[in-house]
Amino acid sequence: MSSMTQSHWASLRQEYTRAGLVEGDLAADPLTQLEIWLHQAQAAGVTEPNAMTLATATADGVPSARVVLLKGLDARGLVFYTNYQSHKAREIESNPRVAATLVWLDLERQVRVSGEASRVTREESAAYFATRPRGSQLGAWASAQSDIVTDRATLEAQLAQAEARFLGRDVPVPEQWGGYRIAPHTVELWQGRRNRLHDRLCYTRVEGTWRVDRLSP
Repeated sequence: MSSMTQSHWASLRQEYTRAGLVEGDLAADPLTQLEIWLHQAQAAGVTEPNAMTLATATADGVPSARVVLLKGLDARGLVFYTNYQSHKAREIESNPRVAATLVWLDLERQVRVSGEASRVTREESAAYFATRPRGSQLGAWASAQSDIVTDRATLEAQLAQAEARFLGRDVPVPEQWGGYRIAPHTVELWQGRRNRLHDRLCYTRVEGTWRVDRLSP
């Protein structure tokens, strides 16, 4: 692999000029503010506005990260769904402290969340599962997420088995599949600004209320 030159990296620089963010702009609750920004990203035509980088770690602190889709947001936290036997789920079960990031480059915005993840109720998982396309439902039965699979043909065969198993009837939610809710401790909103003097406003949970601090960029 050839190394990229300094001039190449310089050509990727840009100035952030779209908007600013001041304390008076914010909702009192960070999850309300996140919902506002999500709606604005969707209205702006951002691709996959609910795409969220989720970082987890093992019990002894070895980190890993991947992109998941935010599928629920309310006063209790942020919800995503996965296989409970997946790599990420096994890490959450041993170490529930997680971090998540949503970024909307077209709007020069980013949100960082840190908190603890816990399973949603079985009823919540089943209710969401029922809204998924049938193909996605069958895929949840066919895939032992994060396990080694011999080849693509094996995966396709497992899907065919699931299709035959549930032919002509509704697909139930698998026992090993469900949601996690991230209850945030901190939520930081980032808005790009000129000269790299970005706006960073951070909500911190303190004795049941949210405090907002401005951070240096």
